[in-house]
Amino acid sequence: MSVYESLNYMDFDSLLTEDEIMVRQSVRDFVTEEVIPTLQEANRSEKFPEQLIKRFAEMGLLGTNLEGYGCPGLNNVAYGLSTQELERGDSGIRSFCSVQGSLVMYPIHAYGSEKQKEKYLPKLAKAELIGCFGLTEPDAGSNPGGMRTKIEKVSGGYKINGNKMWITNGCISDIAIVWGKLDGEVRGFIVEKGTPGFTTSTMKGKFSLRVSVTSELHLKDCIVPEENMLPLAKGLKGPLSCLTQARYGIAWGVLGAANACYHQALDYSKDRILFDGKPLAAYQLAQAKLAKMATEITKGQLLVLQLGRMKDRGVMEPHHVSMAKGNNCRIALDVAREARDMLGANGIIDEYPVIRHMMNLETVNTYEGTEDVHRLVVGQQITGIAAFR
Repeated sequence: MSVYESLNYMDFDSLLTEDEIMVRQSVRDFVTEEVIPTLQEANRSEKFPEQLIKRFAEMGLLGTNLEGYGCPGLNNVAYGLSTQELERGDSGIRSFCSVQGSLVMYPIHAYGSEKQKEKYLPKLAKAELIGCFGLTEPDAGSNPGGMRTKIEKVSGGYKINGNKMWITNGCISDIAIVWGKLDGEVRGFIVEKGTPGFTTSTMKGKFSLRVSVTSELHLKDCIVPEENMLPLAKGLKGPLSCLTQARYGIAWGVLGAANACYHQALDYSKDRILFDGKPLAAYQLAQAKLAKMATEITKGQLLVLQLGRMKDRGVMEPHHVSMAKGNNCRIALDVAREARDMLGANGIIDEYPVIRHMMNLETVNTYEGTEDVHRLVVGQQITGIAAFR
């Protein structure tokens, strides 16, 4: 297979700074040399390659775009480019870093007390602590306001009762950001591993995101101290703002998976010789498929680049992220399916990465807000009418 380069059809790279290109190349080399060699076995065994966690920290991939407290403090475009390279390896690898940075470190950074920031953020940035984000429940996915986790004020702190599901990193985490209702209002808490009443279990049998650790969190009369409440997070705005951060990274990341599938399909089509001695790439249908892939990936690149520039200027809104997340997940999944088709029977074996990306993207298109929900977010912004119910 040829040396990997992300698609640059419309001279996308000319829109990046030297520092942003340097960050991208650094992460690209890391993924090529250290991540990709682990993925076939990790995917087969449904086991996260935990030996990479410290390297994520050393590479500045945890809390990449956060300032202070030992965080790298890179701009949002550089962060987006890094997630793209991580997902070029595997969506589960990018998910690990996204959860740590956007769903654990971000809420502490944005809504935590100074004491909480100083206690947790440096260790999370160095991977001395691993975290997870406890929002989704068995009966509350796209409607997080329907969560049933209940929080009560008790002597010495707060008592939490509830169950969380589909939680990335749950069973390998040292802390969980858990959301529940206190007197009807959504509040967030830092729950440490080992707290009585707090247990986790691993969700097995996934045919997607097999490299990622997916868990359930169980909280039964779990009492956390008062100082573990995130003081500035009140109402659904708290967890939803965290999801906005994560969705931003996903909108970039899925382009890495799409690029990987396109790159594989292009190489394969040049090497695969058909009936009359000509390569697959010489046929009209193959070229049409490759042209469609290249077009959609290029459009997705320009969309997230503008999104990143807006985020760096402080003018990005959640509905902008919904458009990018919904669009790019869909086109990435379509590219993966087309690439799988072009590889024929070879498209279903893990000697090639396409089937793994295709299966992963089925999940990524759903989690952090389904494609349909993001359409409704954009629709509400366009029309001024909420159509969620």
